[in-house]
Amino acid sequence: MNIIKLDAIESTNFYLKELAVKNDVESYTVVSANYQIAGRGQMGATWHSEIGKNLTFSILIKFDSLEIEHQFYLSMAVSLGLLAAIRMHISSPLFIKWPNDILAEKDKLAGILIENIVSGNAIKQTVIGIGLNVNQEQFPATIGNVTSLKNVTGIFLDTDLLLETIVISIQNFMGYVERKEFEQLKKIYLKSLYKYKKPAMFEDKKGAIFLGKIVDVFEDGKLVVELEDEKNRKFNLKEIKFASRRS
Repeated sequence: MNIIKLDAIESTNFYLKELAVKNDVESYTVVSANYQIAGRGQMGATWHSEIGKNLTFSILIKFDSLEIEHQFYLSMAVSLGLLAAIRMHISSPLFIKWPNDILAEKDKLAGILIENIVSGNAIKQTVIGIGLNVNQEQFPATIGNVTSLKNVTGIFLDTDLLLETIVISIQNFMGYVERKEFEQLKKIYLKSLYKYKKPAMFEDKKGAIFLGKIVDVFEDGKLVVELEDEKNRKFNLKEIKFASRRS
């Protein structure tokens, strides 16, 4: 494990991708920053983090042969690896909110951004950006329902030790992808998925509110929701969200 620690940087994902282009970077190289000027989440969302109190880092992973059609299994493995590492420090219920946010109860604890480098029909390497709220205790009201490990446990955590634990845990779950044990990985993922097979109120991209139940996640990452008429409907990222905090 090669960990590069930086002070302030625009984006750890961007830095690591540029580094991989210019150098022969080994798999599981990690770039960690005390502060990201332009930290990003899914679909271009901004990631807010107080300087020096949280973990904002990226991991480069290389593959010999991983088909593009299997890319969502990367998301499953990363989110499960992060979840398992966090569970070592927290007793409160933790979930994966589709596709790969980590929740403590109903509050967001961590976010993941995955950017793949593709050649032909294969993923050659991936850069995984992770933002985990560790020791920050106050957050802007504008960013919604978020929390930190410190707020949940009351304990100040060593971010360096936590980072190493997370990378090792992700590497363990990435073994499912490398061995192509996709079905087993998916079963573990679904068991940890927020509101899996439980009725909840959803809102689609047109603003329509409806009752549904998450019943599956397809190989391409689409969420499958069973509606009241027992028909299934598929959704891409940003096409659906939980209608309220109480869902």
